[in-house]
Amino acid sequence: MRTGVFFHEIFAKHSWPVMGSKFKNFPKAMEAELKLEGVRLYVPEKVSEELLLRVHTQRFVEDVKRAWYYEGAALSVGGCVRAAELVYFGELDNALVFDVAAGHHASPDHAWGGTYISCTGPAVANLREKARKRLRFAIIDTDSHHGDGTRNVFLGDRDVLHVCFCSSSKVEGESTKIDVDVGWQTTDEEYLKKVEEEFVPRAKKFKPELIFHILGHDTCQGDYGDRGLTKDFFSKLVALVKACSLETCGGKYVVITHGGARADIAEYIFPKIIRVLHEDP
Repeated sequence: MRTGVFFHEIFAKHSWPVMGSKFKNFPKAMEAELKLEGVRLYVPEKVSEELLLRVHTQRFVEDVKRAWYYEGAALSVGGCVRAAELVYFGELDNALVFDVAAGHHASPDHAWGGTYISCTGPAVANLREKARKRLRFAIIDTDSHHGDGTRNVFLGDRDVLHVCFCSSSKVEGESTKIDVDVGWQTTDEEYLKKVEEEFVPRAKKFKPELIFHILGHDTCQGDYGDRGLTKDFFSKLVALVKACSLETCGGKYVVITHGGARADIAEYIFPKIIRVLHEDP
C-alpha cells in the first residue's frame, strides 16, 4: 500500500508542551520503514491562517500565533491537512502524521493540555472545500484523555462521527458523538474488544469518506496516562481500525500522533505502525 509519513525536523529539536522530546531520535528511529517500497516521507508546510479561521476565532488565532510552540503546531496541522487531502483524492492509501502542540484539546476559542490548535477541524474544512460537497468523516480518539476540543469543534456537525475512548460513557449530538469509558486500568484485549464493539459497527453504519485516528500512547504502561496497555497494543489497534477503514471507506485512514511523553515507547510503536499501514490487506 502507499503510505505517507508526515514529519518535520523541527519536531525533533524541542521539548514540546506535555509530550516533551519524545521525537528526539526521529526520523532515524523509522529509517528502515521509510525505505520500504510504497512508503514516502513528506515534510509538512504550515497550515494557512485562513484555514485556521474556518475553525478558530480571530482572537484565539492571534493569541496562539504569539506562542513559541506555534511553528510546530502549525506544521503539525499542515501535515494533517495535506495527508488527508492526499489520502482522500487517492494519491496515498493511508498516512501517519506526526504532531506536536496541536490536536484534540483545541476548541474554537480556547485550548489546553499541550494541544493548541485543531488538527482535524482544518483538515475536514479543507477537504469539504476541495471536494465541493459535505463529506462525512469518522474520528476515533484513543488518547488517554477526553478529546474535548475535537468534540467542541464538531458538536453540531451530524456528518462527523466522533468516538472518544476515555473515562466516561455518554452519547450526544444525535448519536454521532460518543464517549466510551475504557476504565482506569484495562488490558490490550479488553480495550480492543471495546473498539470492536463501540467504534467498528458505528463506522460501518455511518459510512464515512475517511477515518481519522487520534492516537495517543499516554495509555501505555509507564507513560503519564497509563491505563495498563502494553507497547504491542498500538500496532494491533491500528490494524483493527485499518481493517474497518477498508470495509467502510476504501482504506482511507489517517493516523495522527497525540499524547505520551516517553521516547522509548514512541520509538517502538511508530515504526511498527508504519509497517501495519503499509501491509497489503
